[in-house]
Amino acid sequence: MNLGSALGYMMAQAANTTSWWKPIQASAHAGAVDTLFNFIMYLCFFFFVLIVGAMVYFIVKYRRKGNGPERTSPIKGNHTLEIVWSVIPGILLVLIFAWGFKDWLAIAVVPANAMEVRVSGQKWNWTFTYPKEGIVSADLVVPAGQPVKLVMTSKDVLHSFYIPDFRIKRDVVPGKYSVLWFEPSEEATHQIYCTEYCGTEHSNMLSKVKVVSSAKYEEWLANGGDEDGGTPVPLADKGKKLYEQRGCVACHSIDGTNKVGPTWKGLYGSARKFTDGTSLAAADENYIRESILVPNAKIVAGYAGVMPSYQGQLNDKQLESIIEYIKTLK
Repeated sequence: MNLGSALGYMMAQAANTTSWWKPIQASAHAGAVDTLFNFIMYLCFFFFVLIVGAMVYFIVKYRRKGNGPERTSPIKGNHTLEIVWSVIPGILLVLIFAWGFKDWLAIAVVPANAMEVRVSGQKWNWTFTYPKEGIVSADLVVPAGQPVKLVMTSKDVLHSFYIPDFRIKRDVVPGKYSVLWFEPSEEATHQIYCTEYCGTEHSNMLSKVKVVSSAKYEEWLANGGDEDGGTPVPLADKGKKLYEQRGCVACHSIDGTNKVGPTWKGLYGSARKFTDGTSLAAADENYIRESILVPNAKIVAGYAGVMPSYQGQLNDKQLESIIEYIKTLK
């Protein structure tokens, strides 16, 4: 997370919670996590004050006075004191372990009635797939009060899926599935971060959790994941939305600025030179479609072939929308 996004997040939390330093509690187990955290923090604070206070007291009481000879008092063991300062911390450690294990079990064991969503991380965006409905979304849309099971994997490097408001975080590993679950408490929108450094645009690997009512969720499903609800929207406008949601903004500028990938400004109709020595007189619809679905087929000279394929993640309508948006970037 970069400084700008971190400050923006803290300001957003200040408007939604009485706590100035912790995120809002927006999931079923967020309160339990915070309670244990507060207990450990206040316990540490108590012992810090007790130990440092005793140190200061003994430093002052037994400081050297005058120029007399240095003498030390005979030291004798105190079994009672030794037992006290060993047994009490031991009891507290066992208490913290038992408390933490109980809460960990509640977070680790997925409820039987949880709905399943597949999560895919790749540089630099999150993709959410609803296997039963066949919907692919750039944001995680879920109904309030419904347990949600996330089955997560990465297509390239190590990522980490983190929703501060839900108090959940789990590494997302290439070639392996990680499982996480949560139950959102009420309708709201929450921020998703990647908290494992994954490359130059790591801080822009952001997405949203949109918690809606059951009725709105069913409507969203009926519309095939289209939040416009069937309202006519120009293809170029939908393409701009996809550019922001699907992580294209992390690698491709729209103002001519050089990023990880070529800029989209003036792309349509321009000549292209590739790393294999071939060239294209004018970039057309077929070239743009191929660049999205098979990005390593033709790599523009001066750039590395690091773009992942969006094969199976974008349907024909979405591809057309992106192409129309690129056409407007003169």
